[in-house]
Amino acid sequence: MTNKELEKKKKESTYDASSITVLEGLEPVRKRPGMYIGSTSSTGLHHLIWEVVDNSIDEAMAGFANYITVSLLPDGLVEVIDNGRGIPVGKHKATGVSALETVLTKLHAGGKFGGEGYKVSGGLHGVGVSVVNALSSYLKAEVHLDGKAWVQEYGKGKPKGAAKAVGKAEGTGTTITFKADDTIFTELEYDWEKILTRLRQQAYLTKGITIEVNDKRVKTNEKKYKFHFEGGIMAYVKALNRNNAVKHDNIFYVDKDIDDCKVEVALQYNDEFNELVLPFANNIHNVEGGTHVIGFKTALTRTLNNYARNHNLIKEKDENLTGEDVREGLTAVISVKLKDPQFEGQTKAKLGNAEIKTAVEQVFGTAFADFLEEHPKDAEAIIGKCVLSAMARLAARTARASILRKGALEGMTLPGKLADCSSNKPEGCELYIVEGDSAGGSAKQGRDRRFQAILPLRGKILNVERARLDKMLANNEIKNLVIALGTNIDEQFDLTKLRYHRIIIMTDADVDGAHIRTLLLTLFYRHFEQLVTSGHMYIAQPPLYQIKKGAQIEYAYSDEEKINIIKKLGGNVEEIEEIAEGDDLTEPASAPEDGASTGKGNKAVSLRIQRYKGLGEMNPEQLWETTMDPARRILKQVTLDDAQSADEIFDMLMGDDVAPRKHFIQTHAKKVKNLDI
Repeated sequence: MTNKELEKKKKESTYDASSITVLEGLEPVRKRPGMYIGSTSSTGLHHLIWEVVDNSIDEAMAGFANYITVSLLPDGLVEVIDNGRGIPVGKHKATGVSALETVLTKLHAGGKFGGEGYKVSGGLHGVGVSVVNALSSYLKAEVHLDGKAWVQEYGKGKPKGAAKAVGKAEGTGTTITFKADDTIFTELEYDWEKILTRLRQQAYLTKGITIEVNDKRVKTNEKKYKFHFEGGIMAYVKALNRNNAVKHDNIFYVDKDIDDCKVEVALQYNDEFNELVLPFANNIHNVEGGTHVIGFKTALTRTLNNYARNHNLIKEKDENLTGEDVREGLTAVISVKLKDPQFEGQTKAKLGNAEIKTAVEQVFGTAFADFLEEHPKDAEAIIGKCVLSAMARLAARTARASILRKGALEGMTLPGKLADCSSNKPEGCELYIVEGDSAGGSAKQGRDRRFQAILPLRGKILNVERARLDKMLANNEIKNLVIALGTNIDEQFDLTKLRYHRIIIMTDADVDGAHIRTLLLTLFYRHFEQLVTSGHMYIAQPPLYQIKKGAQIEYAYSDEEKINIIKKLGGNVEEIEEIAEGDDLTEPASAPEDGASTGKGNKAVSLRIQRYKGLGEMNPEQLWETTMDPARRILKQVTLDDAQSADEIFDMLMGDDVAPRKHFIQTHAKKVKNLDI
């Protein structure tokens, strides 16, 4: 859409104060922010940006905007600008104040609850910008409308004055500038990469829109990106598969309106063993799926089975392909737009509209059947991939039956290497997955046997990114781990059977330890994803250094901490970086008053620094004191903020394609500090 066409459409639109409907007040937000943005941590902080941007995206989906700018500014400020129609500033009959103030101070107030404000919108509840206002210590709204610039400022959701015209303005649009309230949020640092990922995604989902992203927090390191994708979700699927070997060149795509709904689907198969299906409703990512995903999966399985039967690509005596078979190696984006979306919760994780299941099933099923008929070579490649998956599934079923017997999962034949804990209450129990028998021996002796179990691993486990389930279950280390967890695996996974509510990966602080940790994380992400998403996965942080002064022992978990400890114990800062492993730093018999000078050679009092290369170098008491004692240890919880990014990273680091991994290493090599080889 050209700018001239855009301006014409805006003028023809009847979007004024009467378009705004009010349902209730704003006060509860500051009392219970988690109900509206999920949390007050980093996730909730970024949700503020998503809510404001979603309003601008709604203008774009309605055909009234084609440019959005998001900028991170100094002092924690965020600015979002769009060239839409501008929030109305006329007096609202129900509230007695301007429509702008109504939108910014009332829950469930917006153009999404009646009238002709929006036919399709992502902000279902209409609480977006008002919640942002309530949770911001400062917010300024600037509206360009009818040739004037209108401004209104707020503090913690309360207006500092009425909306007023401050001058002339060309065009129309809205600018929202806000600063998150530091008395509410525990985290105030915005993640640049997370913001880029989200806004790039929005640009893919809204064909023709341009989204500009600026990082102006530090003047000497300003960054700027601009996203525009004419191909829409077709371009999205192509980008998702850029590191994969695809099974067919033509990307399937359908875009059709049906019964007041818009259904858009794109897909392509690759030679991986995992599926990546990204569902969206009104441009909101539904991480838990919903009815549109059910409709898609039903049509996919039925259409491929019908085609395979009609063209004799599966034998008459063979059973049908299952949903698991037809989704192996699938990359798909499902985007639906509907007038009245029914989401579960303000974070919109799952879509519940029953009618969209039928719409997706009908539109996608018909179009995909036509695609297979029109592209026989692509169809043959897709069916071939699915048949191979079915064969592997049958082999895995046999392997699973022989390994994961019911009795084994209930603890009757736990692995011999597992040192189990005495408690039978999973919520209080921990499983340490330890690298090597030596570290495993120390951990077994140093642990608290009441609630800590130890499972040593011998060497590096199988890279599951390149293996199917039957091959995985033939690997002893993986088999022992599956049985110890008690949950089964993949589609038979049952979180309620988990025997330990903390699964802790404990590896050496060196390159091999990092590799083993990555192999384990790949296994858990690909085959036990619920353990990650439900918060059961942790990484232990063993110390890097032991610093000893006489009988006094201190542990440092980073180089910075090592420097601080040496300072505290009277070491000379200038000499710190020159200390080799095991060297002594000694204090002179009569140290200067400022305590700054320390020299080698005088054995009156010495500092001895030991760099730990592995867990096995620590005796059981040291391992308990530094890494396993709940009162003193450091654990990092493994979280999953973005499934798409996680999928791409694991595929790049652990997949078959060498080129992307080589590029990643070359790009980030200079950022690595203190690499142990």
